[in-house]
Amino acid sequence: MLLEQLREIVCKCNMELPQKDLVRGTSGNVSGRDSETGLVVIKPSGVSFEELTPENQVVVDLNGNVVQGDLKPSTDTDTHLYVYGRRTDVMGIVHTHSPYASSFAALGQPIPACLTTCGMLGGEVPLGGYAPIGGEDIGQEIIDKIGRALAIIMQNHGVFTIGGSAQEATKIAVEVEEIAKITHLAMSRGQPIMLTEEQIDYMVNLYRHNYGQ
Repeated sequence: MLLEQLREIVCKCNMELPQKDLVRGTSGNVSGRDSETGLVVIKPSGVSFEELTPENQVVVDLNGNVVQGDLKPSTDTDTHLYVYGRRTDVMGIVHTHSPYASSFAALGQPIPACLTTCGMLGGEVPLGGYAPIGGEDIGQEIIDKIGRALAIIMQNHGVFTIGGSAQEATKIAVEVEEIAKITHLAMSRGQPIMLTEEQIDYMVNLYRHNYGQ
């Protein structure tokens, strides 16, 4: 089986999404890129998370051609491939409709940087404009708007996160929802205290260079 280890990783990350209450039904997906071949492993379209196995993850090239797999790849495949084709540092992408973060998408609002843990995401989670599903338009919005952030809110849609691996992008997706929940609760009680640019820069540097093992 081609890219057996990466298939196992991507499958495990996909199954983590409903476990962490980031998706429902068959929506949402995780992909990972192989550093040697450049091939991408992604969730099959419309398959429930309970039915996912490493074997039924789909392998595609950067042009969207199915290299291995009996099922159709995710309808978000073109979005993932657009980002991979323009960000060599991105090796994993996650898409969710996690409730609190997606409430900001419905309002057309970024998630403001009012918590120190926003440093893990790169500061504020920016807002991408509305784009139809199923093509490269969402990917272009991500590239144009995400900046140094590791996550972006797509208007009227949901969340996309990026990382140096599928595992990192999944971790960021979990963190986005937690931050969105706390921010939502704070906004329901009053006006959150925003971090300054200097404070954000400090926290971004800490999380990217000093946090963890």
